Amino acid sequence: MLKVYLSGEIHTDWRDQIIAGAQGLEVQFSGPVTDHAASDDCGVTILGGEADKYWHDHKGAMVNAIRTRKGISDADVVVVRFGDQYKQWNAAFDAGFAAALGKSLIVLHGPDHAHALKEVDAAALAVARDPRQVVEILRYVLSGALPA
Repeated sequence: MLKVYLSGEIHTDWRDQIIAGAQGLEVQFSGPVTDHAASDDCGVTILGGEADKYWHDHKGAMVNAIRTRKGISDADVVVVRFGDQYKQWNAAFDAGFAAALGKSLIVLHGPDHAHALKEVDAAALAVARDPRQVVEILRYVLSGALPA
């Protein structure tokens, strides 16, 4: 069973596309909490409220980091998606963490980010432009089969 952690932007359905495309493959997917409100508020909901937004966000980031570190550490492959709309600093951090652990890293982004992400891309074993390509990489890794 290949364990794949899906990190990065949460505003499009790229995860669903990869999971659907990988049906029938021996792949187990994991990832961050993609419910934006739950992710933002987990720290204060669990550990108690904060009047200062900085500490509100900080508590959430720390609680989410427990899940992220576990997911990336347990993964065989880490896919990090950089979306078009927002700057995903957390995605860049996840890519760096995965690279530091020696994880097989696939970066997923459009051509407009090629220059900004050149160092992240250089750490990756593959740079994909769309979710279908990620599925084909996983298929190839598991079976050695090229796309038809």
